[in-house]
Amino acid sequence: MNSKEKFERYEQLLRDWSQKINLVAPSTLSDIKNRHIADSAQLADIIPNGTKIVDLGSGAGFPGVVLAVLGYDVTCIESIGKKADFLNVLKQELNLENLTVYHGRVENFLGEKAGKKRDFVFTARAFAPLTKILDYVHGQKSRLFLLKGREIETEILTAKKKHKFKYDLIPSKTGDGFIIIVQTL
Repeated sequence: MNSKEKFERYEQLLRDWSQKINLVAPSTLSDIKNRHIADSAQLADIIPNGTKIVDLGSGAGFPGVVLAVLGYDVTCIESIGKKADFLNVLKQELNLENLTVYHGRVENFLGEKAGKKRDFVFTARAFAPLTKILDYVHGQKSRLFLLKGREIETEILTAKKKHKFKYDLIPSKTGDGFIIIVQTL
């Protein structure tokens, strides 16, 4: 199955599962390709090939599963059992050997990695405010590639009061949001 076929199967599974559990807003199911897949895929333009990614609060797999389909080695972290089950179905149905699903909380995943190499590249979409994400990764040298909405400037000002970091903002190609690239200090 090539990438195009995998994305088509992904869309089908997302629609089927969304009838049972809340994976994405129902209003966005009519435009999965642009609203979810293309939005997530734009990260592949800026994350170096070969990068190992940890996707925070993966939910329906955006952006983590999309990046796995595009060839990245991705660990998706999801604390809600039904959503983790969905991610495992995607892993199996799309034959994504480069995808690991961690069913648990972000802080537990990071705690288990304590003492090991902790230079991660994180992604997230519709997960948490920037301050909360930086709270999770505090004390680690990290790069974050986050898909955020129009209110990112406010999130940055709030986060700067508590955390030290450098960042770049890139306008989204698919909507009125942004990609924020964060380097923790």
